[in-house]
Amino acid sequence: MAVIAKKLQPAKTAAIEDTKKILGEYSDYIFVDYRGLTVEQITKLRDKLREKDAALKVFKNTFARVAFDELKNDAVAEFLSGPTAIAMVKQDANESAKVLFDFAKDVPALVVKGAWVENEVYDKAKIEALSKLPGKKQLIAMLMSAINGPARKLAGTLQAYVEKLEKEGPAAAAPAETAPAKEEAPAAEAAPAEAPAAPAEA
Repeated sequence: MAVIAKKLQPAKTAAIEDTKKILGEYSDYIFVDYRGLTVEQITKLRDKLREKDAALKVFKNTFARVAFDELKNDAVAEFLSGPTAIAMVKQDANESAKVLFDFAKDVPALVVKGAWVENEVYDKAKIEALSKLPGKKQLIAMLMSAINGPARKLAGTLQAYVEKLEKEGPAAAAPAETAPAKEEAPAAEAAPAEAPAAPAEA
């Protein structure tokens, strides 16, 4: 038995190293109980998560515990019991969580246990609440829409004005000429000077 143990030890160490290497490529983890899911359902779930730049993988619980411990994370050990799959996420954990909870609505056999997100343990209620929030990409799209809204409205107004001009043609009416100023009446001629008085008779 001792000989067999010695032969298994290197294999176990290698398996833990492989597990640690894979987990180390991600920042956030969502733990699910997958018992009862068919191979086809698991494949479909993996495809949906892959669209969010996430991956779903099943590790041996003992190997995963040691790997997380070596990654300085022993807070997730509570989730590593029973049939457990880990959704490994690089960014926007809420979007991957949404995929999992939406999938669980159609396949109740999938049960979300909890998560490790941004260096914090999330229980099921907290990760479910997170899944209902918009992701960073969605927030950026909402912000850009809010910024571009007034610009699009102005562009639409200008376009409508241009189309109106093209339809009606240039304005035909030139600015009205100003009416000629009323001629002033000629100034009254000066009255002739009075004739000199006749000389008085002697």
